[in-house]
Amino acid sequence: MDFASFIGIISGLALIVGAIFYGSSDFSIFINVPGIMIVIGGTVAATLLTFQFKDTMAALRAMFIVFAQDKQDPQAMITTMLSLTKIARREGLVALSRVDADSPFLKRALGMASDASDEEYIRNTLQADIDSLKMRHYVVQDVFKKMGTYAPAFGMLGTLIGLIQMLAQLDDPETIGPSMAVALLTTFYGSLLATVIFNPIAGKLKARTILEIQTLEIIRDGTVSLLGSNNYLAVYERLSSYVPAHQRKPAGIGGGD
Repeated sequence: MDFASFIGIISGLALIVGAIFYGSSDFSIFINVPGIMIVIGGTVAATLLTFQFKDTMAALRAMFIVFAQDKQDPQAMITTMLSLTKIARREGLVALSRVDADSPFLKRALGMASDASDEEYIRNTLQADIDSLKMRHYVVQDVFKKMGTYAPAFGMLGTLIGLIQMLAQLDDPETIGPSMAVALLTTFYGSLLATVIFNPIAGKLKARTILEIQTLEIIRDGTVSLLGSNNYLAVYERLSSYVPAHQRKPAGIGGGD
């Protein structure tokens, strides 16, 4: 589980709820069912109008991934590719086909390498997979970005509806205060959803995508390196550039022959 995401959203909501209770003991004044219907219903409707249904559902599934899965570690993949370099040197490229890989992308790359496929073919094929993943992830991120835009807009729309209703009852001054409070609640709902949920999730998914793409690029370059040279240090130098210098493990770890 990614505890940073979980702690972030829980602490954000807790601080807002705490501020509400600190300023007022009556929490019910922040509950307005029509306002909730306008913001949530309008945001969902606009999102479905903007994106295909399958893309919207994929985005909702990705939202759970943010909390359920730990982020990928490029350094761990570098270590894996260096281990595969040792196997290729000792047993030949054919032995790579017998490696049990959890990643389908890595499994495919090793399969092409063991078949002695052309280096350019492997690079282009794996790059096409990476580009396809970028596009799919971009759409998922864009769903939450758009929701982060739509929610405040519908919140403002709800506020305008409330103000119109309030102005229609100006003959009763006692209703102005409560009516104004209800009108502003939809703006509160829209801003809350955008700043605490939608935009942070979009940002987290973007960060996850960057790490995943980096990991796939390590697999791509590592596989190509296996074809061109099985020299442990050469592969290490090529792949270690993907991580900051202070995070790199020494080349001697895992040792070459």
